[in-house]
Amino acid sequence: MTTENTSAMEAAIEQWNGIAAPNAAARAGLADHLALITAFEALRGMLGFEDEPASFEAALRAEQEKA
Repeated sequence: MTTENTSAMEAAIEQWNGIAAPNAAARAGLADHLALITAFEALRGMLGFEDEPASFEAALRAEQEKA
């Protein structure tokens, strides 16, 4: 992630929550978090849940049938 993206996220967090990044490790963690968001955005539309139950109730029924 770029420093610009990290700085924008830091500014948003500080504005909304009044919390500033306390040190370089916190800034590095924020950059890692932004990289993770970008990786998930790249997968948008590619993931499917056809093999998964359509609802929580369906998942419960599927588990009950196994037992």
